[in-house]
Amino acid sequence: LGSLCDKAGIDILLVGDSAGMVMLGYENTIPVTMDQMCMFTEAVSRARQNSLLVADLPFMSYQVNIDEAITNSGRLIKAGADAVKLEGGAAMAETISAIIDIGIPVMGHIGLQPQTTILSQGYKVQGKTKETALKLIDDAKELEEAGVFSIALEMVSHEVAEIISETIKVPTIGIGSGVGCNGQVLVVQDLLGMYEKIKPKFAKRYLNLSEDIVKALENYKTDVELGTFPSQENWFSMDDNELKKLREEIGR
Repeated sequence: LGSLCDKAGIDILLVGDSAGMVMLGYENTIPVTMDQMCMFTEAVSRARQNSLLVADLPFMSYQVNIDEAITNSGRLIKAGADAVKLEGGAAMAETISAIIDIGIPVMGHIGLQPQTTILSQGYKVQGKTKETALKLIDDAKELEEAGVFSIALEMVSHEVAEIISETIKVPTIGIGSGVGCNGQVLVVQDLLGMYEKIKPKFAKRYLNLSEDIVKALENYKTDVELGTFPSQENWFSMDDNELKKLREEIGR
């Protein structure tokens, strides 16, 4: 998938911790480990040619202390990422600044924060009241001041996302936050229709690959049961003279 996204000219490939859900079957992103994120990042890094590669820092890989955040950011860079992404607003500004100070670019992430918001609030739109909107705007300013090169806005009301995009100078990348952001991101399995467990309102399906894949597998199963696969075009044959000598040797 990484090579196909790159071939399609996608500007940024985000190796998200959501890979734990769509690739490993987790119910949420909480169980995802650094080792797993490094593995995912290495795989995509080998596949891409031109796209910028950003990798998520998973839950508890950067929240404990700044030293761990720097170390784990370095692991993702060694795995092939060009930059890292982490969740959190003003509370993460110092950590973000420290990571950037050693030369690692950071993408911020505010609004719905699956690693922590889910534990207390569930999947809810952020920035629907004046107070929460002001907090998001302040968080965006703090992240910009800390040095992020862009900010992901997840499930932020489209009005607030537009205000943030107009207020700060770094690009905003929306996921479920409306058209006013500078860019958009979707889980590739969602837009291709490969992941059936969750169907977010904000994820437009451009294909229904899960249905096509099931149908293809059903057709394969039927062909095997009927003996129509493999056919002559799918197998390899001996030279006729060699086959004749073999049959003479074994008496068949």
